[in-house]
Amino acid sequence: MRLALLLFAPLGLFAQNYDLVMRHGHIIDGTGSPWYAADIAIRDGHIAAIGRLETARASQTIDAAGMVVAPGFIDMLGQSELSILVNPHLPSKIYQGITTEITGEGGSAAPLSDAIRAANRTPFDPYKIDPSWSTFREFFARLEKQGMGINLASYVGATQVRRAVIGDGDRAPTPNELERMKQLVRDAMHDGTVGVSTSLQYAPAPYATTEELIILAAEGAKLGGIYATHMRSEGDAIIPAIDEAIRIGREAHVPVEIWHLKAAGRQNWGRMPEIVAHIDQARRSGVEIGADTYAYPAWFNSFSAFIPPWAHDGGDAKLIERLKDPAQRGRIRKDMETPSTTWDNEWKEIPGPEAILLCVVKNPKLLPLQGKTIAEIAKLWNKDPIDTIFDILIEDDASTDVAVFGMSEPDVRLALEQPWVSVCNDSQGSAPDGVLGQEHPHPRAYGTFPRILRKYVREEGALTLSDAIRKFSALPASRLRLTDRGVIKTGMWADIVVFNPDTITDLATFERPNQLSEGMQYVLVNGVPVIEHGHMTNALPGKVIRGPAWKP
Repeated sequence: MRLALLLFAPLGLFAQNYDLVMRHGHIIDGTGSPWYAADIAIRDGHIAAIGRLETARASQTIDAAGMVVAPGFIDMLGQSELSILVNPHLPSKIYQGITTEITGEGGSAAPLSDAIRAANRTPFDPYKIDPSWSTFREFFARLEKQGMGINLASYVGATQVRRAVIGDGDRAPTPNELERMKQLVRDAMHDGTVGVSTSLQYAPAPYATTEELIILAAEGAKLGGIYATHMRSEGDAIIPAIDEAIRIGREAHVPVEIWHLKAAGRQNWGRMPEIVAHIDQARRSGVEIGADTYAYPAWFNSFSAFIPPWAHDGGDAKLIERLKDPAQRGRIRKDMETPSTTWDNEWKEIPGPEAILLCVVKNPKLLPLQGKTIAEIAKLWNKDPIDTIFDILIEDDASTDVAVFGMSEPDVRLALEQPWVSVCNDSQGSAPDGVLGQEHPHPRAYGTFPRILRKYVREEGALTLSDAIRKFSALPASRLRLTDRGVIKTGMWADIVVFNPDTITDLATFERPNQLSEGMQYVLVNGVPVIEHGHMTNALPGKVIRGPAWKP
């Protein structure tokens, strides 16, 4: 009889020692289920118990009464592989509740060759980063030695692999070169990457054929990875671009993630129902395909994407040479002014130069222009808008980033509502001060997740709170096969956020983007608070999350 009583005794009857106990919260566990009331105990970075834990003893106690307790948010596409080396706390991320970021959009931190280092000084030099690593194993070791405020995982970029083997030229790899590319993918997967990625709008990525991408994605798939893609087109040719992603998924036998799903360009506004139906049909046919969104009406990308792919052949130095040559400059202008389905012509997708906001420049002389539109700069310089684009790219070594207002709100909302759509920040972690604070990012860098909770949950009711949390946690974790994160459950890593759903909000705007979101009372990464009582603790408990093929 006594044994039976012990077996069925309620949680909390026997006092235990924990590192932290969180009491009286409303738990939204990430699965989409409605909230329930319980306490959570944490030991050694993991969730050790859930239930009534009144008698449990702990080194730290958090009173979560009146607040939501949810899994930490997973950013399905961040860009923090360099900024985390500048400010490892990444306040713009943790104040949103982001505890895990997945990065590596076509280009990736590794493999890194001497040729790539020489060609890519612009990203490294302003941050005073010494890119001394060559492999992902070395890069991950550097992160762990330094310490991290969040968890981070990475894809190996197909573009990165291509550049490491054949450079920036517009040509196909030889059979021997393709074998070397495949080996680099295998090496990266064994180093801990989570799959293969592409960013097919940015040269030299468009030079790769679908067949080349299938071969590389299949190498990642054999080792348990997925395929994530910024597709060749998000505008006029979006359906063929989706079909290419579906084909890669089917022939490489790999799950597919479409990054930042959108219907780009005025002429494509209203096409999201068609896009959704196309993906739904692929899913019904057995292709595992999903997507994510940052849910803003403006995208943010390299300004050089306005230039047709052929003009990038040979890299940025060659691009700038062509922009300085009157004949080549004229050809580029003609291509930009001509509608096309062979490349994503952003100039034809926008209402005009007033829809392009200059955000991040590397040349200090251009810093006063950050936050101005191309229409404003063209007037200031007394130049034609296209000439203004060309001259900014020349002055900034083709390293400028811009926000482009090219989406409709109904399309943005419909994409977010789909059950297979999770959420990405699509921005590097930043900070309002220091060298990162000198930049003028897209407001999504600081506001994506709280904005969705404010706008689409609280104000508009497009999502329930439970479904939004699922999109932030369990859904991305399942897509990435992160079986020990994304849900509040005993045994899982204790990545946890605590917030008031009635007050959490974003403050970042396109005019003033460097503003931290408000409302996160506690953010725990691997059981350690990085936000406590609404303030940053400066703890660095983050871990590198390695993929299934990792060989220690």
